[in-house]
Amino acid sequence: MKTIKQYGLVYLKGMAMGAADIVPGVSGGSIALIAGIYQKLLDSINSFNLENLRLIPKLELKQFYKAVNGTFLVSLLLGILTSIFALSKVITFLMSEHPIPLWSFFCGLILVSAFMILRDIKRWHLGVVLAVAIGTAIAWWVTNLPPTTSPDAKWFIFVSGAIAICAMILPGISGSFILLILGKYETILKAVSEKDIFTLALFASGCVVGILSFSRVVSFLLRKFHSATIGLLSGFMLGSVNELWPWKIVTAWRTSSSGEQKPFLTENILPTDYLAQVGQPPQLLSAVLAFAFGIGLVLFIEWLASKLQES
Repeated sequence: MKTIKQYGLVYLKGMAMGAADIVPGVSGGSIALIAGIYQKLLDSINSFNLENLRLIPKLELKQFYKAVNGTFLVSLLLGILTSIFALSKVITFLMSEHPIPLWSFFCGLILVSAFMILRDIKRWHLGVVLAVAIGTAIAWWVTNLPPTTSPDAKWFIFVSGAIAICAMILPGISGSFILLILGKYETILKAVSEKDIFTLALFASGCVVGILSFSRVVSFLLRKFHSATIGLLSGFMLGSVNELWPWKIVTAWRTSSSGEQKPFLTENILPTDYLAQVGQPPQLLSAVLAFAFGIGLVLFIEWLASKLQES
């Protein structure tokens, strides 16, 4: 029963990661770090090494499944896929119809998480402070990059998957936002909605190659420079608030493949200027409530995790 509860919780954490990865600007890696499964996820990914892969041709599948922590990965992946296929339309609707409360919620969630993760650093030194500053600056710079026109060739979908998955396991840097920059966000979302198996398989292949390579780099940094790496990852989360800021004005538009006009470039503005520049109320009350809910959700998750550890 305890095992079922544990992996049921992993499934729910996977759903949270999947929901986050749909939103350009929110990282599934942030959710993994918040939920306390980041290191376990990296270790499980890194267990796909030559030694364990040699078990497959020998048909020692049970040993392989155990070696790669299969139940954990399957539970997490099922949760991620559930969110991607079940919530993609809901998230898209909220982004379109209720963007201010949605972005405010994620702002609260990411900010409080970053500070809670920084709280766990036992030994502060100049290197950690610099790592936080560098991580914040990198995330701020990445979130200011404009979307580009990318090749329509199928090989670029593979490349996009390899690059985006690296961002997906980095807290604060959104894989969806990287896809937006690469000009493939709409392509992949359309493939999910239309169940385009070939495009999704090509994208997934790129993701597998990217994640198996990059996770080893992150694991090495955490092992050798733990405090500085945690500072860097927290900085990524702090810098991502630039993209999550709820009040924006569109400075340039683009025409999608379906002929719709969609935002191309945006600029952050103060809520006091939102009505004058956008012509809509800034929804301050709903923004504050959503922000507080994001903070409360993280605090509740931490409290629940501590209770589960005690039991």
